[in-house]
Amino acid sequence: MEQKEIMGSEEASELVEYPLLAVRDAVVFPHMMIPLFVGRDRSLRAVDESLDSDHCIIIVTQKDPDLQDPAPEDMYDVGTIASIARMLRMPDGTTSILVEGLQRARIAEYTQTHGSYRVKASPIFEKVEEQPLTEALIRAALALFEKCVQLSRSLPEDAFVTAMNAEDAGWLADVIASHLNLDIEERQEILETLDPILRLQKLSVLLAKELDVLELEDHIQSQVQDEVDKSQREFVLREQMRIIQAELGEMDPLVAEKNELREQIDATSMPEEVREKAGKELARLDAMPPMSPETGVIRSYLDWLIDLPWTEKTKDNADVSDVAKLLDQEHYGLPKAKERIVEYIAVRKLAGDKMRSPILCFVGPPGTGKTSLGKSIGKALGRNFVRVSLGGIRDEAEIRGHRRTYIGALPGRIIQTMRRAKSINPVFMLDEIDKVGTDFRGDPASALLEVLDPEQNHAFSDHYLDVDYDLSKVMFITTANFLDPVPPALEDRMEVIEFPGYIEEEKVEIAKRFLIPRQREEHGLKDLRFSDQALRRIIREYSLEAGVRNLERSIATICRKVARAIAERKKVARTITPQSLMKYLGPPQYSYGIIEDKDEVGLATGIAWTAAGGDTMAVEVSLMEGKGNLILTGQLGEVMQESAQAALSYTRSHAAALGVKKSKFDKLDIHIHVPEGAIPKDGPSAGITIATALVSALSKRPVHRELGMTGEITLRGRVLGIGGLREKVLAAHRAGLKRVVLPKKNEKDLQDIPRKVRKDLEFIFVDRMEEVLPVALMPPLPARRRKSPRSGAAS
Repeated sequence: MEQKEIMGSEEASELVEYPLLAVRDAVVFPHMMIPLFVGRDRSLRAVDESLDSDHCIIIVTQKDPDLQDPAPEDMYDVGTIASIARMLRMPDGTTSILVEGLQRARIAEYTQTHGSYRVKASPIFEKVEEQPLTEALIRAALALFEKCVQLSRSLPEDAFVTAMNAEDAGWLADVIASHLNLDIEERQEILETLDPILRLQKLSVLLAKELDVLELEDHIQSQVQDEVDKSQREFVLREQMRIIQAELGEMDPLVAEKNELREQIDATSMPEEVREKAGKELARLDAMPPMSPETGVIRSYLDWLIDLPWTEKTKDNADVSDVAKLLDQEHYGLPKAKERIVEYIAVRKLAGDKMRSPILCFVGPPGTGKTSLGKSIGKALGRNFVRVSLGGIRDEAEIRGHRRTYIGALPGRIIQTMRRAKSINPVFMLDEIDKVGTDFRGDPASALLEVLDPEQNHAFSDHYLDVDYDLSKVMFITTANFLDPVPPALEDRMEVIEFPGYIEEEKVEIAKRFLIPRQREEHGLKDLRFSDQALRRIIREYSLEAGVRNLERSIATICRKVARAIAERKKVARTITPQSLMKYLGPPQYSYGIIEDKDEVGLATGIAWTAAGGDTMAVEVSLMEGKGNLILTGQLGEVMQESAQAALSYTRSHAAALGVKKSKFDKLDIHIHVPEGAIPKDGPSAGITIATALVSALSKRPVHRELGMTGEITLRGRVLGIGGLREKVLAAHRAGLKRVVLPKKNEKDLQDIPRKVRKDLEFIFVDRMEEVLPVALMPPLPARRRKSPRSGAAS
C-alpha cells in the first residue's frame, strides 16, 4: 500500500488488516526510517507474512519491555503502519529489518493470536488547516530544535535539515520526536496525540525542557574544559620552566622543597619505623601532581614528623641541695611536694634512666600554688616546662588527635605540646584534670589513661601521627581542686599530693616574700611598705580563703590607689597600716573570729571541710510545743539529715542519763537549723555537733562558745573518725576558737597541723559522746525566781 492511498482526513471508517510486530524500547513514528532487530518467533513470523504480501506491517510498542511474549493487553492500542524496506539475516540467528513509518493506526481487534499476531486497525489521517498559530508553532519549534542540535552531541546535524523539510505541523512534530532523547512513555504520548497542533505544542514544551538541560550541560562542560585547559596550560608552562631552569642551572621550587624535606628527614634522629613512614609519604609526594590537594596534607604530616623531638632531651640538674634551694626560693611551704621532687632527683642520680618518671597529682583549693610549683619544678630540674589546660575538654580527639582523612586534621594536644617542648623529657603539666567533661564525642579522661600509665606511654598512639611516640621520659604533673570527678582508674595511675590551705603565718610570709615585691614592681612603687598588722588584717577581714589569690588582689588594689595618688601629686603615706585599709579597701568583707558573743543554749559550733579550705558552721536547735516532729532546714544533704536523725535517736535513748524527761520528746517539735541556707551542706562529720546542740536545748545547758567540734556519731554514741582534719583545724584557728573536740582516731593526723596552730589550740580527743558533753556543756542556767503575789502585797 502506498502512503498517498492511506492519507485522508480523520479516522478511517474502513479497517485494514496487517501482521503486528511488537517492539520494546522503541516507538516508530510516521515519516521515520528505523532499523529493528527481530528475534522472537512470533515477530519473525509476522515479518515473513508481511514480506509475502505487500510488505506492510503494524508496529506497536509493548508496555513492559521485559515481557518475552506479550499478550494483546500488554501492548499499546495506537501504533504505526510501516513498510518493510529491507531485511537481512544475521549470523547470530536474528533478523534485521529497515522499516519506514507511514501512518498512525488504532488497533480495533486481534484477528489472529496463534503463531503470529494479526490485527484489524483503523488508519488515522491528519489534516492541518493553514493558520497563523500553526506557522508560529512551526517556527518556534524549529528555533528550539536548532539550538538543541547545536548543543547536543548525540543529535546529527542533518536532523535539523530533515525537520526543515517537513511539510506540515504533524510531520514536523514526528520528526523532532523521533530524534529527541525522550522516555518511551513520552514518545507514546506524542504518537497518541492525534491533533497535529496539540502534538506540536506538547513537543515544544519537551523541547524547552531538553534545551534547558543541554544549556546546563554545556555550561558544566565549559567549566570543566576551562579547568582542564588551565591545568594543561600550567603543566606545559611548568615543564617549560623546569627545562629553562635546568638549562640555567637553577632548581624548581617544588623540587627544592622536596629535597629540603628529604634532608631534614635524614638529619633528624627519629626511630627507624618513623623514618620508613616518612620515606613512604615523601615518595607519595613525589608521585603526585603539584596542584593535588593531597600534597598539602602530606607536607603538613612530614613537617610534624620532622619538628617533633624524638631523642632530644635536656640534662637534669643532679644537685639535690641545689634543687631544694631553688624550690624554696620560688615557693614558701608545701613541704610534701618539694620533698617528693628532691627524692626523685636523689634516686635518679643513683639509678639513672632505670627509674620511671613520676606522675604526680597536686590536689588542693584554688590559689594554693599548684600550677606555679610545676613551673618551679621545671626550672629546678633544668627541664623545659609546658602546660595544657584540660578544663572544658569534651572531645577525645583533643587528646588523641584526628585521623588524616578529615580536612584540617591535627595531632592531639599531647603531641602538639611535645612539639612545643622541643625535648622528650619536659615537665608536662595537665592543668584542671578534674574539669574534663564527657559527651557523644568520647571520653577524654579515658584517653588520658594511656598517657599517664608508665606501662603504656612508651608507645603512645596518636591518630594523626599513626606511629608510636615515647612519653615515658616525660614528668607529668596534673592539678585538681578535688578528686571526686576524676575516674578511679585515672586516679590510680597518679601519685596524689595534697595542697592544704595556708595558715595566717604562712600567708603573711608569702605576701612579704613574693606578693608585695611582685605588685610593687608591676606598679612602679619601690618604696611602698606593708606593716605586719596591716597584712594580718587584710588576711582576716578582706580575703577569707585557703589560697592567696584574693590576698594578692587586695594588695594590687592598694598599689593601684597609691599609684594614682602619686600620679595626681597628692600626699600619700608610703607605709600601709591597719588604719589606712578602710581608705583603700573599704569596709571589711569578713568578720574575723566568728565565735559567738556569749555561751548560748542550743547553739554549737562545728567545723567543716570546704573546697576553699574549711570553715566553721553553727548548728542551732529550737524546741517548740508539738507532736514530736523533727524539722531540718539549711539545705542539708541526705547524709547530714541522717546524722541529725542519729543524733536525735541517741539523745532519746540516753535521755535518763542526760537528765531529760522522755515524755518531752512526744510533746515537743525539734527544729535543727544550720545557717547560711543558700549553701548546700552534707557529710557525717557534724554528728556530734548536732547531738551537743540537741542535748543543750533539752537540758538547758549552754555550750562553750570558744569550743569547736567535728566527728561522726553512731546510735550507740561512738565517735568515728573524719577526713579533711587539717583544713578543719585551720578553719577553727582562723575563726578564733580556743579548743577543738576531735575523734580519737584522728590523733595520728595531728602531725600534719602546723606547729603554730597546735600551740594555739587545745585538742580534746574522744571516743564516745559521753566524753564530749562534759567538755562542751556548761552547768544549767539558774532559774529565775518569781515574786509571790502574797509577799508583794504584804510588803
